[in-house]
Amino acid sequence: MFTRFARTLSIAALCLAATAAPVLAQAWPNKPIQIIVPFPAGGPVDILARVLAPKISTKLGQPVVIENRGGGGGTIGIQAAVQAQPDGYTFGFGTHGALAALPHVMKVAYTLDDIQFLTIVARVPQVLAVSNESGINSFQDLLRIAKQSPGKLNYGSAGKATTTHLGGELLRQETGIDIVHVPYRGAAPAVIGLMSNDVQIFPGDLSAVLEFVKSGKVKAVVVNGPRRAEQLPNVPTTAELGFPNINVETIYGLIAGKNVPADIANKFREAAVSSLNEPDLKQQIAAQGATAAASTPAEYKQVMQSEFKKWGEVIKKGGITLE
Repeated sequence: MFTRFARTLSIAALCLAATAAPVLAQAWPNKPIQIIVPFPAGGPVDILARVLAPKISTKLGQPVVIENRGGGGGTIGIQAAVQAQPDGYTFGFGTHGALAALPHVMKVAYTLDDIQFLTIVARVPQVLAVSNESGINSFQDLLRIAKQSPGKLNYGSAGKATTTHLGGELLRQETGIDIVHVPYRGAAPAVIGLMSNDVQIFPGDLSAVLEFVKSGKVKAVVVNGPRRAEQLPNVPTTAELGFPNINVETIYGLIAGKNVPADIANKFREAAVSSLNEPDLKQQIAAQGATAAASTPAEYKQVMQSEFKKWGEVIKKGGITLE
């Protein structure tokens, strides 16, 4: 009888063990989830994350909190997200420069293979904004003045090897003009420099300059890409003007470390994608100069691999370093 009782207990234990993992998975999430934003609070990246987080929270039934962890052009925050405990309670807000550009000019503690790419959140077109005092009223004016007076025009950036720097470098490489790079400590000071005509050009995210363009404090002369920005429908594109290779946009997305369980990562992704398809969230994102752009994990990964290769070539050709 004892043997029969022991056998019954063993069978029960095996059944419990077999069902424990699914029960734990089904229980997720049972506590707050954090999204690491690799830039300080208040900037365009932070704002995008903060309009998305409450939507995901509602769908998952747990708070989704933003943790700002700036530094290293976004690389410190990306590293933190990738190396976090893989329990499904820490995700990252992937930023273009930290994933596709900065690894070419600095040592980072991650590769694209260390990352689960969940979904693109938003795409932000780059525009060439110019000072009102520059005498530039169109992209053709910019090229003409730059060719007539090499080295006369300055372009500001948010810092070395940032998307703004690389946009200006790609402009130089594709048009052959000689313009001078002036790095600032962030996009906001660069825009201030543009308004005071300390720099005449700023190749910046639409989100960084939209309010200043709309208020007439600076002018947008071209969108660096194939499609016009819905927020500035009268501004032509570089593709329209004969320069299809000047194609720059900043891509933001949600990422996780590669060891986060796939079923949990997919549940988080599904909540984000469902949120991004809601009209009111699309409007909030558009107000920031961006376009909501949910994607599959494969699409997001392929885009970042392509961007990594593209900017590596631009950086090499331009001899860009952080020094």
